[in-house]
Amino acid sequence: MTTAFSFALNATDGSARTGVIRTPRGEIRTPAFMPVGTAATVKAMMPESVAATGADILLGNTYHLMLRPGAERIDRLGGLHRFMNWDKPILTDSGGFQVMSLADLRKLTEDGVTFRSHVDGSKHFLSPETSMEIQRLLGSDIVMCFDECPALPADEARVAESMRLSMRWAARSREAFGDRPGHALFGIQQGGVTEALRGESAEALKAIGFDGYAIGGLAVGEGQEAMFGVLDYAPAMLPEDKPRYLMGVGKPDDIVGAVKRGVDMMDCVLPSRSGRTGQAWTRRGQVNLKNARHADDPRPLDEDCTCPTCRNYSRAYLHHVFRAGEMISGMLLTWHNLYYFQEIMQGMREAIAAGRFDTWEAGFHATRAEGDIPLL
Repeated sequence: MTTAFSFALNATDGSARTGVIRTPRGEIRTPAFMPVGTAATVKAMMPESVAATGADILLGNTYHLMLRPGAERIDRLGGLHRFMNWDKPILTDSGGFQVMSLADLRKLTEDGVTFRSHVDGSKHFLSPETSMEIQRLLGSDIVMCFDECPALPADEARVAESMRLSMRWAARSREAFGDRPGHALFGIQQGGVTEALRGESAEALKAIGFDGYAIGGLAVGEGQEAMFGVLDYAPAMLPEDKPRYLMGVGKPDDIVGAVKRGVDMMDCVLPSRSGRTGQAWTRRGQVNLKNARHADDPRPLDEDCTCPTCRNYSRAYLHHVFRAGEMISGMLLTWHNLYYFQEIMQGMREAIAAGRFDTWEAGFHATRAEGDIPLL
């Protein structure tokens, strides 16, 4: 295996980009969507099924894994890849966002964050140094630096204070990460929806130097219009020759809009979470399998989809197993949703390479605007 981590940009179309990230565990085609395996599993899916949808990389979560089953235990058992039976690349987030959003009784200082676990109330401390060590024990291929992410809306002074703390933590993360051939460390741009703060953050990160750069602090309540407003300038602030990762996004139209603006990677729990609640994402938009209109419908979710769910099961069956509370409901809908999200990524990669992204995007929106297929 090669020990190098690299990124090659193969084609651009406007601001949209396609390329490949090379890691010792395999290539990641960009733009890439990363299914979320928070606790070492993509819920309702076997790892080989996730791979069959077209996913090149998964996301794991430092906060959840450090609490249960523990990073040291995962390390003793051969690392996260072996533990969860996934031999492709894994990105782990730093845990900072979950500490801020899930943990109880948290106390933030310059050193890091002290918090109580949402699982059992036990006390923990997370800092740039401990986050880097936990992610080293997990053995992830792409490591995220430790940052703080305030929920929006927030006043500009609070956002600026948080961003500057995150930049100091980024420098500490870089130092603690050290030299790990074959593993990459990504910095995280912060600054809310303020262009000047985003610029300041980008300059600080570039001065430190990272293998890739994330756009953080979005998809936290600001709305799509504000998010796209930031993405109109934020990606271009980051190095052109490094991957750009938009964290926690999102819905299909969010993903397409982000790629249009120069984003290479993204992740979201939406495909799997929606699948477990009876929601499917299709070319024609969202379909709610809970609705009685599907009870007698022998047609697939999407006649143009080649996923196992659409090839083998009717809307009537999917409606039935959801209403009956059967586990197969979440399995089948999650499989379809992940497959559809990967199909979007493949369509964009091909369109960018062919110089026809605008045409592809227009078709994507036009089909969604038609709405779901009519009743029989």
